[in-house]
Amino acid sequence: MKVGMIEKFDEKYRFYSAFNPNTGFYIRSGIIENGNDSNRDPFMASFPELLDIGVMGHCVHGKSGLCVKAGVQCYQDGLHIQKQDMSLQNFQRIVEECKGKTYQFALGGRGDVDQHENFEELLRYSREANIVPNFTTSGLGMNERIARLCKKYCGAVAVSWYRSQYTITAVEMLLKHQIKTNIHYVLSNTSIDEAIERLKTKNFPEGINAIIFLLHKSVGLGEEQEVLHIDNPKISVFFELVDGKQYPFKIGFDSCTVPGILNYTKLISEESIDTCEGGRWSAYITSDMKMLPCSFDNQQMRWAHDTTHDTIQHAWDSECFNDFRNQFHMACPDCSKKEMCMGGCPICPSSVLCNRMAK
Repeated sequence: MKVGMIEKFDEKYRFYSAFNPNTGFYIRSGIIENGNDSNRDPFMASFPELLDIGVMGHCVHGKSGLCVKAGVQCYQDGLHIQKQDMSLQNFQRIVEECKGKTYQFALGGRGDVDQHENFEELLRYSREANIVPNFTTSGLGMNERIARLCKKYCGAVAVSWYRSQYTITAVEMLLKHQIKTNIHYVLSNTSIDEAIERLKTKNFPEGINAIIFLLHKSVGLGEEQEVLHIDNPKISVFFELVDGKQYPFKIGFDSCTVPGILNYTKLISEESIDTCEGGRWSAYITSDMKMLPCSFDNQQMRWAHDTTHDTIQHAWDSECFNDFRNQFHMACPDCSKKEMCMGGCPICPSSVLCNRMAK
């Protein structure tokens, strides 16, 4: 279903935003003052523009240790934690409340979304509400039917880099159906050497849209010893390979990597950088309807608001969400780059690629 550019004005925080559901193009203005753009970025939206929905409560591959075997330490800990998947009724509730407010859903959780028993309905309900669904998969269960559904409903599909034949097979199947396909690559002390080598040789599947690099964090199965630290000399080698370099695919990063980008690159435009969206532009809802500013708080639940009998709006405006936002306000008050990165991750500070805060 083709829909033109969706535009809205945030009355509370005084800015315009627009999203093209066909291309994924997104833009927002600065704060509007006296009818003019002030060129000052708004801190947040009055409702999440992107919602990360953990529709999967369990991982069908979890007990086999698929992630661990692939060299990826699942931050949702699908090896030990098994909960019920989100019900279709609860998902429909979310869609109804987000209609006309949220641009995109990132479907995820503890397992492959394409294995949810109501996978087609999840995609269809999203699109019927003019909300673009995207998701990440290991690729193990990918088949022709799933690929056709992705083509019909999804904006993009990401395949986790699991270093297996099923990874390549899933990528090739999605590309065959002309689906915008990304690879999600987790950067850790173990995986950074491979990332450097693959960038040097441009050795990623031909035809993909982008490689998105995600920082490993010590959450769930994620071990602290795998967290990259700023004193690791390999980090500068890695960023040198992406700083202004041309590849047959795009290079992207999760917002957690912004401090590293600011510290290690010179040619990446600061206008293309957007730091942590958690609690400001996006939120995460677990399969059992707990809403968090970020999915990395899925086990500590330090900033969780139960929406089982409450609304997304109430959660967004809650004290726990405001407390999370205050972490950004209070971080690194004397740093010249504060407005660009806001101190990095409040949940996993050890993963912040910066030592300015120590000064």
